[in-house]
Amino acid sequence: MQAFRSRNKAGRATGRMTLKDVAVRAEVSLITASRALRGVGRVSPELAERVKEAAAALNYVPDPAARALASSHSMAVTVLVPTLNNPATGDLLEAVHAVLQDAGFQVLIGDTHYSREQEERLLRNYLSHRPRGLIVTGFDRSEESRGLIAGSGIPCVHVLELANTPGVYCVGFDQAKAGETMTRYLLEKGHRRIAFGAVIDPRSMLRAEGYRRAAKAAGTYDPGLEFLRAGYASIRMGAEIFAEAIERRPDIDAMFFSNDDLAHGALFTALRRGIQVPEQIAIAGFNNLEEGAYTVPPLTTIHTSRAGIGRRAAQMLLTLMRGEEVAEPVVDVGYELIVRESA
Repeated sequence: MQAFRSRNKAGRATGRMTLKDVAVRAEVSLITASRALRGVGRVSPELAERVKEAAAALNYVPDPAARALASSHSMAVTVLVPTLNNPATGDLLEAVHAVLQDAGFQVLIGDTHYSREQEERLLRNYLSHRPRGLIVTGFDRSEESRGLIAGSGIPCVHVLELANTPGVYCVGFDQAKAGETMTRYLLEKGHRRIAFGAVIDPRSMLRAEGYRRAAKAAGTYDPGLEFLRAGYASIRMGAEIFAEAIERRPDIDAMFFSNDDLAHGALFTALRRGIQVPEQIAIAGFNNLEEGAYTVPPLTTIHTSRAGIGRRAAQMLLTLMRGEEVAEPVVDVGYELIVRESA
């Protein structure tokens, strides 16, 4: 008992209880204590319970950095997203977290703010801690960031976009084709002066490519009908873009927004100004956020499976981290046109 008190005192001197303190209190070896707390290896239920009781009594918190140093493997996975200020991002992250947490991994989230420079800084920081895996958004990044990812040797999965490049793993859908699908639908409804509203980010610009492709094929493309702004998608931004569009181009008969938040702002503005939707102007969005089913009128949009993308990406990453072959390196989850009353 005296030996335990001496070691325990040493542990407290560092300000943190150690695994050795737990092992001494539970009267087991260091390796048994480690296996019991991690739930791996052959440890009898009696010993495992004794170790857990000792850890609880000492308020022991595992040190992930020490564990990674000892095993040369971290239990962390880094996920880089362009913004946390978007419900669609939250859906994806929730799914990623659920899959990886169940597998015993810690998810570290980085917000790049749609900045290549910020993404590069985050990569340098996170990769220095040697995470087990990496999930990044899309393919629009600096050459420095590409080099950091490739040179790290860490398994990486890209989400929300697709690329048929050897050695690249991705889960997403064809953003440009989805934008084209919505524009074609509006054209088929008889609209010919279709405006496009968006904030300038990589996925929105891919949707813009689809919008242009469909409009050009129909002979209706007019660059003056594009209303693009820097910043973040929001209801306020959508209201501002819509107000600008109808003032500059009162002949508009439909408007396709690259994001549901923007479309919601347009619907609120139309309602406030007495503009009939879709009789005077049809309004469509993208992402199928839950609120869109309850706007006035309900929003026509493109449904994207953010949770499905997150789940499949996390499962693919687990396969890569186990050193196993991925049967399907490019997973296209598709999208769906949701027709409601706004268009």
